Amino acid sequence: MSHPMPQFGSFALLLALCLSAYTFFAGSLALFAMQRGLQLRVSAERLAETARRAGLGSFIAVLCAAIALTWAAFTNDFSVEYIREHSNIALHPAYKFSALWSGQEGSLLLWSFLTAGYAFVLRLRHRTDVRLFAYASVILAAIQIFFLALLNFAAEPFSLTKGVIPADGNGLNPLLQYPEMVIHPPMLYLGYVGFSVPFAFALGALMMKYPGEKWIRITRRWTLVTWLFLTVGISLGMHWAYAVLGWGGYWGWDPVENASFLPWLTATAFLHSVMMQEKRGMMKKWNVWLIFLTFMLTILGTLLTRSGIVSSVHAFAQSSIGDWFTTFLCIIFAVCLFTFFRQSGHLKSEHKLEAIVSRESSFLFNNLVLLVACFTVLFGTLFPVLSEYVQGSKVTMGAPFFNRVAVPIGLFLLLLTGVGPLLAWRATSLRSIRRNFILPCSAIVGSAIILMLSGLHPWKASSEDLEGQLYALVCFSIGAGVFMAILAEFLRGAHVVATQTGKNLATSAWTLMMRNNRRYGGYLVHFGIVVLFAGLAGAAFNQSQELEMGFGDSLTIGNYKIVCLSYTQDSNANYDTDFALLDVYKGGKKLTQMTPEKRFYNASQTSSTIVAIHSTVLRDLYVIFLGRNPETNRPIIKVFLNPLVSWIWAGVAIVFAGTVLALLPGIRPMLSNKAATIIPERELQTVSGD
Repeated sequence: MSHPMPQFGSFALLLALCLSAYTFFAGSLALFAMQRGLQLRVSAERLAETARRAGLGSFIAVLCAAIALTWAAFTNDFSVEYIREHSNIALHPAYKFSALWSGQEGSLLLWSFLTAGYAFVLRLRHRTDVRLFAYASVILAAIQIFFLALLNFAAEPFSLTKGVIPADGNGLNPLLQYPEMVIHPPMLYLGYVGFSVPFAFALGALMMKYPGEKWIRITRRWTLVTWLFLTVGISLGMHWAYAVLGWGGYWGWDPVENASFLPWLTATAFLHSVMMQEKRGMMKKWNVWLIFLTFMLTILGTLLTRSGIVSSVHAFAQSSIGDWFTTFLCIIFAVCLFTFFRQSGHLKSEHKLEAIVSRESSFLFNNLVLLVACFTVLFGTLFPVLSEYVQGSKVTMGAPFFNRVAVPIGLFLLLLTGVGPLLAWRATSLRSIRRNFILPCSAIVGSAIILMLSGLHPWKASSEDLEGQLYALVCFSIGAGVFMAILAEFLRGAHVVATQTGKNLATSAWTLMMRNNRRYGGYLVHFGIVVLFAGLAGAAFNQSQELEMGFGDSLTIGNYKIVCLSYTQDSNANYDTDFALLDVYKGGKKLTQMTPEKRFYNASQTSSTIVAIHSTVLRDLYVIFLGRNPETNRPIIKVFLNPLVSWIWAGVAIVFAGTVLALLPGIRPMLSNKAATIIPERELQTVSGD
């Protein structure tokens, strides 16, 4: 029996592999010839151009393969084994689309497609710097070869179903049948895959001993966009875990959660320290290894997610491709190490650290703390693997270990977000320190006093709540200080513009942001981090209740009263559902109605929980249908009262807005000559003007 679309998809992947191989080998030969001045039968420039065009063609080939698999999903072509395993006829069309990355083969195809897409854009923009972009193109082609080889020989997405083709498929994992899972994995992979671009530029610039810091300015937007994708992807994953898994939390230090967090930490460190290289020509070696490490951690994250090395609720697909990724990681590390030692003389710093109290030192401390956090999370994540290798049994590091280490580190990082902008480059005078730190320090002390007077007394909490509430008090207080530092910076700059232009303060602040959007976008990101941390600190005050509820039974938690109105069942072609109808009262008045569910999916014969959440600015009412008591047939309801969770999502939104602002091209509004002189001068210095 002929299967034209699977055959077309398989051919497209093989063609993409061949084109990527040509891009790599022809591009490498052309660069080698240009570097050594060798004469080839075809000119090196012409050979390099054919390599670039082959790279463009590889994207079209991978796109065709992705379309072929999508077509198979939407036409219910169960002759394709992957579609049989991850889709079914009754599956909603949106989830048929998300089925494409729910399994091993599909996720690798997504990675290959996104890599080819990033490389396609890079090759189209090659005239920005022809030689540097040629090096980056060759390196990206090498990465493409690895993933396309996997798809062609180890994890084939178009392999055919053996035996009789079934009338229906097994269906999508119920945990993935949630709206956010249509966009969460692509966002996460856009972040993962995107770091291959700054990696390629960094490695290429090192190979060719690229003069100056222009390559950093070229890649800054690539890195920032990729970091933003990864941030949004992680946040969507947190929200999915909160809304779907039904345990009342959003981050459990699961190995796959950690795998996405690790490159985020090193990329954040890179985005901060790279400013030192741009402005002061410092930390060149450090920055190269930060971006190398970030890319290697994305490969490690994919290995952990898809190889079955660690157990995780997020690891939906497992296979025996671990050896492929291990080999690839070793090759990447060897190439990076060899290139670094061969070209390390090119990475000498132009300046040295002149004072401990300076902007440079704050960036350095920030980097060190982020790397300590990265190492700690990596150690805890891989400890089960290490313990099994050493003693033959897996020992898992649970959430208490990560929280005990990560929370103090996070609070120190939060403090640094406020301290860094208040320090000058090179050195900060004592007078500047007094002037710039008086308001933030007053905010820290004042907010701590106000919180304690309002009833936040950690020392009166139970032993199990003492540590969490103490950290929460510290977090809220530091957050107030950082907010005051950011606000003072905005107001100080806006006042200068207002004085010189005669505009009101709000208009002046907007003018200031648009004039130096990169700097003030960064401040907005820091403010988003403050809001996010406040939301995380709210977890110290979570409450929960669990009760078997019949008709008319009630449950009280905080100032909410929940009454069971009814419970019933329903069904459709995809799943059967069991749910309770609950009325929620506050202050004696009906507030809302909630319907937590328990679903049973017919195709996969598995169940999932659909959480009901009533969210406000101050707290979330989080209700779970745990199932029915088999003896009484009455539902068991669990309720959480989670303070400040909405602040987490608000903080992420502010971070998103700040990053977009930093990415916008700078706008130069009309200012008086004096203001136009003052502001650029302040852009190169701190708020103190030192």
